[in-house]
Amino acid sequence: MAWFRTPGQRAPSQSLASHLTRTLVIWVGSAWLLGVLGVVWYVDSEINHNFDSELAEVSHRLFDIAAGDLDDAQRLGEPQYPLLATPPMFKEDAVIFQVVNDQGRVLMRSEEAPVSSFDVPLVPGFADAGAWRIYTVKHPSRELYLQLADPLEERRTTLNRTLLGLIIPLAAVLPLLGLLLRSIARNELRPLQWLAGQIAQRSGTDLRPITLPGLPQELESVSDGVNNLLARLSQALDVERALAANAAHELRTPLTAARLRLQTALDHELRRVDVQAALDALQVLSHRTEKLLQLSRAESGASFTRNRLDLVQLTADVAQEFWRDDQIQPRLDLRVPDEHIPPAMGDLDSLAIALRNLVENALRYSGGHVVLEVRAPCTLVVRDNGRGVTPAQLATLQGRHVRHSSDVAGYGLGLSIVNTIVTKHAAQLELESPLPGQAGGFEARIVLRPAE
Repeated sequence: MAWFRTPGQRAPSQSLASHLTRTLVIWVGSAWLLGVLGVVWYVDSEINHNFDSELAEVSHRLFDIAAGDLDDAQRLGEPQYPLLATPPMFKEDAVIFQVVNDQGRVLMRSEEAPVSSFDVPLVPGFADAGAWRIYTVKHPSRELYLQLADPLEERRTTLNRTLLGLIIPLAAVLPLLGLLLRSIARNELRPLQWLAGQIAQRSGTDLRPITLPGLPQELESVSDGVNNLLARLSQALDVERALAANAAHELRTPLTAARLRLQTALDHELRRVDVQAALDALQVLSHRTEKLLQLSRAESGASFTRNRLDLVQLTADVAQEFWRDDQIQPRLDLRVPDEHIPPAMGDLDSLAIALRNLVENALRYSGGHVVLEVRAPCTLVVRDNGRGVTPAQLATLQGRHVRHSSDVAGYGLGLSIVNTIVTKHAAQLELESPLPGQAGGFEARIVLRPAE
């Protein structure tokens, strides 16, 4: 039954070892064949050169003998031309030649010499005539020419033997070479099989890095890429789990409060004070939800960029957002230095989120005046004159759900978001409380790296 493949159906997979073996055999065989052709061309030229040299050497020796035979025949009387040369002792050593004068008359020829084989111009040098290679030489002192013929078939036979001697070993060795290359390819690709096995063992709950010592350089890059992918997946899962944990922790209280307030309002026929309390609880829920989304975005590093930032413009934009509230405007001051502030590298949106969280915390907890400041070279400062925190509280303040005040929502997620964003920027978050020379106060500093 004929095998066929429907559109969209994947072709049968082929092992990499088989593919490499076939490719190497084809390329090695092609290179060998090209080498054979080059050798054949060289051998052919050498064969022709040797045969021509031998032909020239024999003609010079034979010319003296033939000229002497002609002189002997003329001394004995009127010879009948063409004279036949004395046959050689061994038939296989017969030389085909003829001696002609300058008018082209044949004076002497060998018994085996066919007349048509010397149909070439009477010019000294080599010439081809059908199946013969003719060498013509002129006597140095007489108007005589000797033409010696050599069959080209002997040269072709010698060349064919050389060609077969090179191709037959190739045909015999290629199958053995294929088996050897296949064995080598399988052995060398074994680390790739180990790597594939390690990848196949990984699951959604096992995202540990793959450790395979002794990998080739090409596979090390693949292993590093897979480990980076596993690290990103692990980070994404951690962010997802953290968001779920944070949501369960942060949203439980405002949801319960909103439900109780609404139930109380229903029990008391929707009194305004109960409805307002429910709205306040929902406002807290909305605020917590926004903070959770900010924290999730900061932890995942989604869409973080690295651009040159004008810190003065950044703080001015953040301050303008808070100054829209008439109650906050008199409590928030913006201070920038007179000297030039070099640009910093960072993500504009995420740093604006970090600043807003610091300002919100300061406004909420201090209950008093807040200063948003830019310091050289690249430092963002948020300072308040509230009661501050103790050194012990300051050490734990960057935890996610840490609060040191029962009458307000607490620093909690705000500083956790700021700390995550600062870490993503390879910057520093410095907290200080109380302020030098004061009994209270709180200052948070984001120290960024200047743009290069």
